[in-house]
Amino acid sequence: MTTTATAATAIVVQKYGGSSVADVDRIRQVARRIAQTRQGGVQVVAVVSAMGKTTDQLVKLAHEVTDTPDRRELDMLLSAGERISMALLAMAVRAEGFAATSLTGSQCGILTNDSAGNARIIEVRPFRVQDALAHGHVVIVAGFQGTSWRREVTTLGRGGSDTTAVALAAALHADCEIYSDVDGIYSADPRVVPAAQRLPMLSHDETLSLARAGAKVLAADAVALARMHGIALYARKTDGGGGETVVRLHAPQDRPWVSGVAGRPHAVLLRARDSGTADAMLAILTQHQVCPLAVVTDGHGARLLVARDVADAVDPAFDRAVDAAAALPGAELPLRGALASIVGPAVGREPALTAAFTDTAVAAGSAPQAVLAHGLTLSALVEPAGLAKVLQALHARFVEGDPHA
Repeated sequence: MTTTATAATAIVVQKYGGSSVADVDRIRQVARRIAQTRQGGVQVVAVVSAMGKTTDQLVKLAHEVTDTPDRRELDMLLSAGERISMALLAMAVRAEGFAATSLTGSQCGILTNDSAGNARIIEVRPFRVQDALAHGHVVIVAGFQGTSWRREVTTLGRGGSDTTAVALAAALHADCEIYSDVDGIYSADPRVVPAAQRLPMLSHDETLSLARAGAKVLAADAVALARMHGIALYARKTDGGGGETVVRLHAPQDRPWVSGVAGRPHAVLLRARDSGTADAMLAILTQHQVCPLAVVTDGHGARLLVARDVADAVDPAFDRAVDAAAALPGAELPLRGALASIVGPAVGREPALTAAFTDTAVAAGSAPQAVLAHGLTLSALVEPAGLAKVLQALHARFVEGDPHA
């Protein structure tokens, strides 16, 4: 049995991503894992994503109907993916001999604001979840969705199922396990950096910084919510292979100075000559639901770093926001490229780190257009074609090597 719930709580929230429920065989595998947990005397709330690439397929279908799908109707459409997963998994759990109840986001009491496509959870009222648990049922919840005060179906944006799981864990005072096709969080994307190492433990702040820099295992909003409520996260592989990464409020004192590297293929650095222009830029980005990765101010104005949440070369909403902000009086020409970052406690503490970071990127063949330190992150805007090589060099220098050297 693999569980972290204690006898005091006797409840664990388990989140299963799209790859974990991609087909019938994998759904049955998840049902067996849930059954094993229940056999250990622990109550289970399972949050599921849509099967495989269902969400992407639904988005593509919507854009085949119209170039500008209505956001409300798109939320209605996309929420169907998780509903399919939850119903099938509930059936599979019942086949394992345990009572199971499936609930949509609205049915399990997830209340959000009215921002279609990128809603934020305002409150969780888990009365139906608690009632089902009291009757001995496994509760299967459709992730990524909730309901607004207008009773409209809303979706939570990319990684929203992680956020659903953390919000329910907070409401139920439960532990939270995040299952995917990888056995934890790595110091880099192993597909880009073959020498990447699994990180056994991270702080919430490190994990949040890695997620914002481009790491894919945990959604940034979910990690931020976990930090707010002091919830430990356990990132594991669905089939039980390998180890895990435990994310807690504080990491051990002997943590390495640099935790890992991450990249984003499409980033823009907006530059404002004065604070008034910077405020106007922020207002435009907020209106278009674009959240800056960093806002750095100095005596010469401000710099706002933004990046696409998806790897697609075209994102009309993102591009409209950036173009509108860059067109403001007082805005300088924006810089565009890929984002290469290192994350760890050394950022802001090692005076020579920025120079070493820049030198490493230059030696890898990509002289940065700009370098920014923000929080636990040091980022460089580099040529997209050289991103992989830069990440490999940064990992070799700061993770595999000695960052103090």
